[in-house]
Amino acid sequence: MAREVWFVLPPRFMLLDFAGPAEAFRIATEFGADFSLHYAAVEPEVRCSLGLPLGGMAVLPQQLPDDSLIIIPGADCSAEAYAMPEARQIVRWLATRIDPQRQLLATICSAALLAGAAGLLAGRQCTTHHSLIARLQASDASARVQENRVFVQDGRLWTSAGITAGIDLALYLISQLASPAIARDVAREMVVYFRRSGQDAQLSPWLAHRNHLHPAVHKVQDLIAAKPQDDWSLPALAGLVHVSPRHLSRLFREHAGVSVHDYHLALRAALAGQWRAAGLSKEKAALAAGFSSARQWQRALQSAPAG
Repeated sequence: MAREVWFVLPPRFMLLDFAGPAEAFRIATEFGADFSLHYAAVEPEVRCSLGLPLGGMAVLPQQLPDDSLIIIPGADCSAEAYAMPEARQIVRWLATRIDPQRQLLATICSAALLAGAAGLLAGRQCTTHHSLIARLQASDASARVQENRVFVQDGRLWTSAGITAGIDLALYLISQLASPAIARDVAREMVVYFRRSGQDAQLSPWLAHRNHLHPAVHKVQDLIAAKPQDDWSLPALAGLVHVSPRHLSRLFREHAGVSVHDYHLALRAALAGQWRAAGLSKEKAALAAGFSSARQWQRALQSAPAG
């Protein structure tokens, strides 16, 4: 069954806070992600920060399937917007209908204040737009507010700095709820970087060195990532993208920031780690990933480039 993703729009919602993440999730479905997108507000029509009305809104759902994702964009002039009856109704809805043990909640920019007012940030790590940090700290003294962060995850709760950071958060959520490969493809389609917050684990080798727009380099990376256990030679890869080996080597270093050889080793090492986690012995995991031995795998780990 498709995971339900609900965008809940407060009055005066920031259009980019909504449209950027919503487009990311929509594009993700075109790449195979199993999401069912829904859009709700207190009233059938709600005006955005630009004054444009958006109609056809569903009512706030009274029941949500387990593991549904609720995304709330921030609002312009939030001090005024969140004093409006519609915003107060969203707070009541959050407090009574969102179970942090059953649903996932993501807030963008000032929407963290709505979650805080609903009591959902108590004792939780969170963040918001830099101009609103003091307000968020004052709204709930128990909230562990983090400054200067793109986004913060605490269990099944995500909060972000907002504006374009909402796209970063959406890409991360897509990587976690669908796959890193789909998140990478969405980022490329939207022509944006795929990045993660400093709180999260180091960037996965499958996603590292992809923050560029060169099509030939991306194609080589896709080829290697599809079969890292294969013995890819520089001439063979160069022939597949119709450039000389010397030119490919230069392009790869310039745009990916690493050599083709080191990139290949990093993906092999990651694959070996996955086989090891699946229960294979060190030697068998190394062989399955294309290494000649577990010792060669360990040498690759020691020399692997940083993401």
